[in-house]
Amino acid sequence: MKIVIKSRKEIEYMREAGRILAACHREIAKWVQPGVTTLEIDASVEEYLKGAGASPEQKGYKGFPFATCASVNDVVCHGFPDRRPLQAGDVVTIDIVVNKNGWLADSGWTYAVSEPVPAVARLMKDTQKALYKGIEMAKIGNTLGDIGHIIEQEALTGGYGLVKPLVGHGIGKVIHEPPDVPCYGTPGKGRKLKEGMVITIEPVFTLGPFGAVLWGDDGWTISTADGTVGVQYEHTIAITRDGPFILTE
Repeated sequence: MKIVIKSRKEIEYMREAGRILAACHREIAKWVQPGVTTLEIDASVEEYLKGAGASPEQKGYKGFPFATCASVNDVVCHGFPDRRPLQAGDVVTIDIVVNKNGWLADSGWTYAVSEPVPAVARLMKDTQKALYKGIEMAKIGNTLGDIGHIIEQEALTGGYGLVKPLVGHGIGKVIHEPPDVPCYGTPGKGRKLKEGMVITIEPVFTLGPFGAVLWGDDGWTISTADGTVGVQYEHTIAITRDGPFILTE
């Protein structure tokens, strides 16, 4: 499929969705507390978006039944919100796609419930660092391989697993547009970045060194094969003549 180039006006529409999403994540940071369930957070997100004149795009997407993906501890992606109370020491990734007037923005963030153990705190810090290093490479004339390579190097440096099957993607009026945006690669290889492309960058690192994952029986939930904690950080990025423009912060 062809990559859809967005005009400045269309990017501004996506930025509006991104502002709502960023504000929602700031609220989620307050809601994540011991004793709260991810199902309660999911309901609060849906209510928040409704109040902002937006909607959760992934609800109903290919049958996904919730407004958020809520992935706890060894679940790294596409977790179903549930009734289990969060406990001190847990980490939870809340991933949301916001639809505002037909234009989308996508962002996932990992939150600690109270204080994480030092190894997990370092994992969270280093995965965020990898995200922003990848964003720095999202410039006209660079390639997807440039983005992926620098993220992969951060995982290797930290001794973390890198979940290679989970990749970023183009986004616009539908959740997944071309191109795929892997968090690994070779500098100078892959698609060249052009003005008007809008992509997500979303590294998923695991505390175990392998990054292998298993798909659950529900067809959605993805967990680490070794049972170690995984974290994910994701922003939606527009490629502009002035450099990468983060739409979701």
